[in-house]
Amino acid sequence: MPDRQPTPIGALANAGHAPSAPSGQKQPAVRAVQDGEPEGGTAGASAVIFPWGRRKVLLLNATFEPLTALPLRRAVVLVVCGKAEVVHGDPAGSVVHSSTSEVVVPSVIRLSSYVRVPYRGRVPLTRAGLMHRDRYRCAYCGGRAETIDHVVPRSRGGPHTWQNCVACCAKCNHRKADKLLSELGWRLRVVPTAPRGPHWRLLAGVTDADPLWLPYLGEPAA
Repeated sequence: MPDRQPTPIGALANAGHAPSAPSGQKQPAVRAVQDGEPEGGTAGASAVIFPWGRRKVLLLNATFEPLTALPLRRAVVLVVCGKAEVVHGDPAGSVVHSSTSEVVVPSVIRLSSYVRVPYRGRVPLTRAGLMHRDRYRCAYCGGRAETIDHVVPRSRGGPHTWQNCVACCAKCNHRKADKLLSELGWRLRVVPTAPRGPHWRLLAGVTDADPLWLPYLGEPAA
């Protein structure tokens, strides 16, 4: 594979919060069951406990507007309590059982009732959000990005803003060091800007978005 090089000068130049459970209502006890396992489990086999703390579920408003990423346990409680419905389930076919019902482990859920979300214009600058904005591609050579870089180095007065930060591969980051682009003869592939839209607040706080979320998050670029 040919080595990618930075683009030289002169070359081609969109969260809210889920509603709380009813006051005094106890959250149902649940456990995860893999597809094909009998509802009562198998003799001598222990129940498969799902890693609740690591899984996130995309919560949509009743209008399909993305709101936030919920812990799996909270998402299941919303579904069981009738406050939300499953839009996309787990591709692996896992099912969550309570004492009275069962729910497909969700990846995307939608609120049954519309929730008004206050407008928030500024999207916080995070590593996850920056990587999503730049599509995990180096702003200088187009290779796979592994880190972030300040276009104007902090040591030379560069601010920590969306307009001065870009995704960058390790090789370009090392070669650029604390130099200016004009000193290297480099240019940016795309002029960095601050992303806008409610889904960007969500992406800024989620390290790994489930591919099933993408149709509801809009175009993942500024």
